[in-house]
Amino acid sequence: MIQILTLLLICSSVSYAGTIDPSTPDSKYVEYGSQFECVVRVEGKYKDDTMYQGSAVIIDDHHFLTAAHVVTNYKECTILLKNKKFLIQEVLSHPDFKEESVGFADIALGYSREKFNLDFYPSLYGSDNEVGKICSISGYGYAGNFNTGAKIYDLKKRAGSNTIDKIDRDLIICSPSYRHDKDYTQLEFLIASGDSGGALFIDQKVAGINSILMATGKKKTESKYKEESGHTRVSKFVKWIQDNKRK
Repeated sequence: MIQILTLLLICSSVSYAGTIDPSTPDSKYVEYGSQFECVVRVEGKYKDDTMYQGSAVIIDDHHFLTAAHVVTNYKECTILLKNKKFLIQEVLSHPDFKEESVGFADIALGYSREKFNLDFYPSLYGSDNEVGKICSISGYGYAGNFNTGAKIYDLKKRAGSNTIDKIDRDLIICSPSYRHDKDYTQLEFLIASGDSGGALFIDQKVAGINSILMATGKKKTESKYKEESGHTRVSKFVKWIQDNKRK
């Protein structure tokens, strides 16, 4: 039975990124992260003036996706891309999202009047065959490895890989594998607290939005071995995303 469900939310200016295989150099994850230009930082203020910060993924010239729990009750929202700030005009959380209902509809769609002007935008993954696929995952913030947990704060974007284990509620589930495991991948990676809104990719398509960490029999999650990450399943929400884009 899963005993801990941790929303990857940050309520201050600090954010957390992913943890990595302790036997693989961190530089490889930073280098891989640089390939995901569409994964960006999002920050702003809530209505009570506390600050938030997380990640997002840009999907066209004017729209991005993030986790709904990052932007719930937001007052201001900004996307940081190539040392430039984009003031966001609207962020729409899925109507089924409720903070107390962990694992359901944790997705939000944002709109920027100013164009992002990226060379490449990922399409949305629309198939329901995610289980067993090798995926790439990217986000910003604190890092570490599967033994130490998330410890390092440098705001570098990192990315890595994983094999999708299963589907649970609206979530794609991943877990860190040991080198001797059959599903071990070359840059084994797990999201950490605050990585919310970053993306999980299958075949360069956005298949998941980083949402939660889960652990069995542990008092808290630390992004270590024997924990699981949950990523909101984009294939379930493709129609909602397309219907709510500004024309």
